[in-house]
This record gives sequence, structure tokens and C-alpha cells, in this order.
Amino acid sequence: MGRLFGTDGIRGQANEWPMIPELALLVGRAVGYLFRNKEGRHRVLIGKDTRLSGYLLENALASGLCSVGAEALLVGPLPTPAIAFLTTDMRCDAGVVISASHNPYHDNGIKIFGRDGFKLSDELEAQIEDMVLNKTIADFRVKNDEIGRAYRIEDAQGRYIVHLKNTFPKELSLEGITIVLDCAHGAAYRVAPAVFEELGARVIKLGVSPNGLNINENCGALYPEHVSRVVREQGADLGIALDGDADRVIVVDEKGEIVDGDQVMAICAREMKEAGTLRGGAVVATVMSNMGLEKTLQEMGLRLIRTKVGDRFVVEEMRRGGYNLGGEQSGHIIFLDHATTGDGILAALQLLAVMKRRQKPLSELAALMEKFPQVLVNVKVREKKPPEEIPGLARLVQKIEEELAGQGRVLIRPSGTEPKYRIMVEGTDYEKIRTWAQEIADHIAQTLS
Repeated sequence: MGRLFGTDGIRGQANEWPMIPELALLVGRAVGYLFRNKEGRHRVLIGKDTRLSGYLLENALASGLCSVGAEALLVGPLPTPAIAFLTTDMRCDAGVVISASHNPYHDNGIKIFGRDGFKLSDELEAQIEDMVLNKTIADFRVKNDEIGRAYRIEDAQGRYIVHLKNTFPKELSLEGITIVLDCAHGAAYRVAPAVFEELGARVIKLGVSPNGLNINENCGALYPEHVSRVVREQGADLGIALDGDADRVIVVDEKGEIVDGDQVMAICAREMKEAGTLRGGAVVATVMSNMGLEKTLQEMGLRLIRTKVGDRFVVEEMRRGGYNLGGEQSGHIIFLDHATTGDGILAALQLLAVMKRRQKPLSELAALMEKFPQVLVNVKVREKKPPEEIPGLARLVQKIEEELAGQGRVLIRPSGTEPKYRIMVEGTDYEKIRTWAQEIADHIAQTLS
């Protein structure tokens, strides 16, 4: 059967292993058992996005929780960061999100947060995995009046909306701002428009009619060109494109140009440094972040600390080093003073606050960072080996790095889920880096064919 947990919870095609209700029931049991308080009620929050299969897994998780004496608090479709926030706000023992983030509707996933609102450690995930796969939790049941109950929490959306509005400076409003907002027919389809409208913005809504099958379909953060087109047509001040569970955001300026996570971090880092609120003199990002971000931060007297790809690794480093701003180029931006995980709506609000304070259009703010050309190539193989074990690859990379002369990078990493390698080459000359990226891809394909 293999491992259950990947880099971001359990994930797979709905109603096929491992995303089947039988397994979800055991996961519910394991979570309810592991996160029990020594006394009092044991409460676990369950949220989901808008996928059809959410019903299938929500009920199974709740049944598993109730079977070990825990209470299941059901909040329905809400963003992943909302579940992290509400877990702590409602003093729950854990929070569970049913979502496959930016994947198509036929996939689904289970992510778990501890009572502190942070994703689980590898050790806790391993415990749950052992209990589920070895079925050590299968026969543990409470009886009689110890059986748990399930409740619908009616005010969950309102709690999260208030939380988000409280992260926006009280002396500011969004009056006079026009926003094109694409919710990807996902978990934020109700709360995101409400937040921006209640703060005074005029909101042009896209992707707010989920039917269980259209989440992320040609919309949202994966397809920001739709927001870009409407921004230009409507003369809006900016566009905001969320993904299916709204933990990441891609922004579009008033000219329709994409402003990615690296640029958002650069803008917010300068603002926080000048306000004296940036901790540790650094921003945490992944190996995929553009060298332009590193260069821009150096010019501000700040450092860029890189981690492996994945927002959980960014958060781990932020907590370890005491940093409060980090994220990914793909739009997971973490403001640790306000949230325990990436939050697309929150990140957009912080960016809007900078626009309002400085009274400048987003295009002018984004010009702070000049991006290096970056080429990404994927290459499929029959078998994966660590890059250092691929014959001749080290020599080829060394040759390219000598040509780059410190003005670029080469990054090669095996996919965690597929038989392929992801190659990234960055530099000042697009044609050269495109040629080099393809040369590396061809070498890997020929060597491992």
C-alpha cells in the first residue's frame, strides 16, 4: 500500500485508494484518539472545499471521530487557512481539511492541523499512518454515552471573515478600489467577496458558482489570464486569483500583468522593514524563488533563506528561526504574525494595505523587483535516481554554472509523486538558459531511458 502522507497530507483520486471512505473513517479514529485531552470534551473541526467527493469523506471522518468519543464540528466549505484559524479560535484539539488544493475535482485530500493551527510534524503523521495502515485503531471503540456527536457550526464563516478584516489596518479602507476576484469555484467563493466588500471595495466576482465538478477548471490561480483580461476590460485596480482551497494567491496589476509570490514578498518585506515589524532581517522562501527576490532583498539589507519546495518547509524554517514573512513563488505567502499557514485572502489584504498607504498603483510597487529569466522543463524517465548518481550530469551542470558566472542557478529535483525530473535554469539571457535547460533534460532522458 505504501505511505499515506506526502508533502501536504494524504492525496489521491476520490473513491480510489487512499481517498476512500473506509480509510477516512480510520483516519478520523486515529486523529480522535491521538489528540484527546486528558479531561473534558475532545473536539475536532472538519472543513472542506467544494469538490463533490467532500461529502463522501466528511461523513466518514466524522463517523471515525464519533466512534472514539470525539466531537466532530462541521463547518462546510471554507479555505484551508480558515480551518487552521478556527481550530485555535474554537479551542479544538485538531482540525481536518478535505481538499486537493489546486488539483482537478476528481482528486481529493486530507490535511490535518494540530491544536496550535500548524500542520502536523512528520512524527505525528507517522503515528497516524501506523495506526491506520496496521489497523491498530480499527477495534478501539467507546460505548454507550461516551460515543461522540457531530455538530454543524453555523457562524464559522463569520468568525473567519472577522479575523481577516482584523488583519487589515483599522485606519484604512478599500473605498475607491475595484478588484477582480476569481475564487476558482472553490472554498473561498463566499468568504472572499464578503471580506473585500465589507472593507469597502467594489468587487467583480469570478469563479463563485461551484457545482462540485468545476473547482479549478480553467479558473483561479492556475489560470490568472482570465483575471488579467477582466482587469483590463473593466479598468480595475488589481486582480486576485485564488486556488481551490484559497491558501495561495496570484495577483494581477492594473495593466493586467501577473505579480507572483516573489514580488508580493519583496513589496511586503520593504514595508515591514520600514515599519520595524520584519523579524530576523530575512525572508524565507524555497529553492524555486527567483534570484531577483534575493537581489532585491540584499539591496534592502535583508537575507533570503531558502528551503525545499513546499509551504510546510517554509513554515518550519520560519518557526525555527523566528522569522515572520515567507512563502513561495507560486503564491503561498505566510504572515506568521497573523496566520499559521499560507492564506491567499490575507496576503492580498496585506498587499492592498501597502497600495493604500503609499497611494501607488500595483505596477509601480511591483517594479521594486526585477525578475531574472527562468526556464522550467519537466522530463519523464523510466526510473528515478538521485541527481548525483546520474552519470555525466554533475560535469554538465558544472560547465553551465561556470558559464553563468554567478549570475544564475541550476536546480534539478526529482518529482515526489511522478517518474520525472524538474529542471530549472535561471540567468540573465533567456535564449541561453532555455538551451541549457533542454540540454540537461536531454541528458537525463538519454541516460535514464
